[in-house]
Amino acid sequence: MTDVGDREAAAKTTARPATGRKAKAAAGSEYGAANIQVLEGLEAVRRRPGMYIGSTDVRGLHHLVWEVVDNSIDEAMAGHATTILVTIHTDGKMSVRDDGRGVPVGRHATGKDALEVVHTVLHAGGKFGGGGYKVSGGLHGVGISVVNALSSWLRVESARDGGVWSQEYVRGKPTTKVEKVGPQGHRRGTLTIFEPDAQMFESTDFSFDTISQRLRESAYLTKGVWITLKDERVDRERSFYFEGGLVSFVRHLNRNKETLHSRPIYCERKDGSTTIEVALQYNDSYAENVLAFANNINTVDGGTHITGFRRALTRSLNDWAKRQASSRTPTAASRARTSARA
Repeated sequence: MTDVGDREAAAKTTARPATGRKAKAAAGSEYGAANIQVLEGLEAVRRRPGMYIGSTDVRGLHHLVWEVVDNSIDEAMAGHATTILVTIHTDGKMSVRDDGRGVPVGRHATGKDALEVVHTVLHAGGKFGGGGYKVSGGLHGVGISVVNALSSWLRVESARDGGVWSQEYVRGKPTTKVEKVGPQGHRRGTLTIFEPDAQMFESTDFSFDTISQRLRESAYLTKGVWITLKDERVDRERSFYFEGGLVSFVRHLNRNKETLHSRPIYCERKDGSTTIEVALQYNDSYAENVLAFANNINTVDGGTHITGFRRALTRSLNDWAKRQASSRTPTAASRARTSARA
């Protein structure tokens, strides 16, 4: 039996508003059309930078440099650039200049200038098989726009078509129109100057040694290209130029080791539009050091190209060893002739 007092108490308990976790759960359960967000332009990059550059620590900071430099390297790999100048400025800005073809300018199908489209629209570029590049690294139409989005200020200058064309941006948004700032003269190529956004990164202090190591690798992998790194903060400079390519790279890696043969083994093969280069040299150490690159990008996690190389090398060495062993093993006929002479 339940008396009237018990029923009233139960009613009060039922009518009591939800509090604490139950209230939060009820509020969070509201999910409708109004909750769907559309991020315009480069807002998605600033909202989730780790999706595009991996992190916002010093590795992510230097990834901005790699993206801009890789664009210049792509010009060199396409045979249009021979020099690349990377400068760390005293005010914290970074600049990359090359003597390639320059970023295209002129009205694009979107209604904007092509220079602006490349720098403000994700997945906009000439590296999707349209004939502008046969091979390329970087993020394929994402790299420079991501750099723009994560920079508090960026300026680009493109020397081509008889003039020097320029535009400036603040956190990915244009602050000026694409305008001709002077005649082209003997100048050609692209100049990009950017300042990393302190709101996005844990540190905006560039490392000379980190950048130097990456540029050295790029110079080895792109033989015949002159790459210079300047640090105006401490008046420091390094230049890299290697005609030997991978052979010079392997010699550099083994410079402090005792090698088992003086000249690195080198082979190159083209299969259709794909070019493969391999250079190796054995030394007296116990640990192997295998560096692999695809379109000049270091594939630190390996891949099918590493697996295929290891299998082919092992198979070739085993086949050679078997042939050597069979040639040194006396046959039954030769043993019989030896016995007859005895």
